[in-house]
Amino acid sequence: MKISGSTVLLTGASGGIGSAIARQLARRGVNLILVSRDREKLNALAAELRTVTSQVLPLAGDIAEAGGPARLMAEAIRHAGAIDILVNCAGVQNFGFFAEEAPADTASLFNVNAVGPMTLINAALPHMLQRKTGQIVNVGSVFGSIGFPCFASYSASKFALRGFSEALRRELAGTGIGVTYVAPRFTKTAFNRSPVTRMANILKMNQDEPETVAASVIAAIERNGRDSYLGWPEKLFVRINSILPRLVDQALMKQVHAMRPFAAKRGS
Repeated sequence: MKISGSTVLLTGASGGIGSAIARQLARRGVNLILVSRDREKLNALAAELRTVTSQVLPLAGDIAEAGGPARLMAEAIRHAGAIDILVNCAGVQNFGFFAEEAPADTASLFNVNAVGPMTLINAALPHMLQRKTGQIVNVGSVFGSIGFPCFASYSASKFALRGFSEALRRELAGTGIGVTYVAPRFTKTAFNRSPVTRMANILKMNQDEPETVAASVIAAIERNGRDSYLGWPEKLFVRINSILPRLVDQALMKQVHAMRPFAAKRGS
C-alpha cells in the first residue's frame, strides 16, 4: 500500500515501538493521527514531529475505556476526513506467575491488548467499507504464537489478537481492506521493565531496537503483508510450536526455574 500522502491513525503512539513508527512515518510524508493515554508524552512527540511534517494531530484517549474507541475514531475522521491505515500498537504486559496476578490486572490487560483494538477496528470498518479501501495493522507478539511461561495472560491476549486478525482478514476478502498482523520478538523499550530485561539477558533472548521493529511494520504495510514474524530463530520456533508443541514444551519448561527469581513478586 502506498504510504506517502496517506492518513494513518496510530495507537500507543507515545510508547517505544509506537513513537519509532510515528517518526519513520513522518519522514515518509504521512498525515499522522497519534493516540495515547499519556497526554504529556503525546504532545511532546507531536511537537517533535512537527519539525518534520505539519500533518500531525495528537488525540489523547484510552482505547480500553468504554466508548473511547468510537469517540477517538469519530474525532479522527472529523479532523482528517478519511483514515487510510489504522495501526494498533497500544499494549500492556503482565509479567510473573499467573497464580499471583490480580483478576483486575488480567481484565485490564485484555481490554488494552485485545478488546480495545477490536472495538477501534469495529468503529473504523463502516468508514473503510464505504470507501472500499483501507489497511488494518495489528502489532502483536511472537508470544501470540508461543505461549510463554510467566507471560500467560499477555500471551493469551496476543493469541486473541492474532486469531482475530486472521478471521477478519478472511471476512474482509474482496472488500479492498487488508489486515496485517506483525509479531515482534523482545524489543528494547521501557515496556519491558527492569525484571523482564534482566530475565531476557539471563536467558540470552534475542533483542531488537524499536527502530528495527518500526521499519518492519512499515515494510509489512507497504507490501500489503498478511502475517509478519520478526527475527530468527523466533520465526522457526513459531513454526515448530504450531506443528510439534510438545517439543517446545520441554525447552520452555526448563527455563521456568531460571525465570523464577525475576517473575516472583519479590523480584520486581
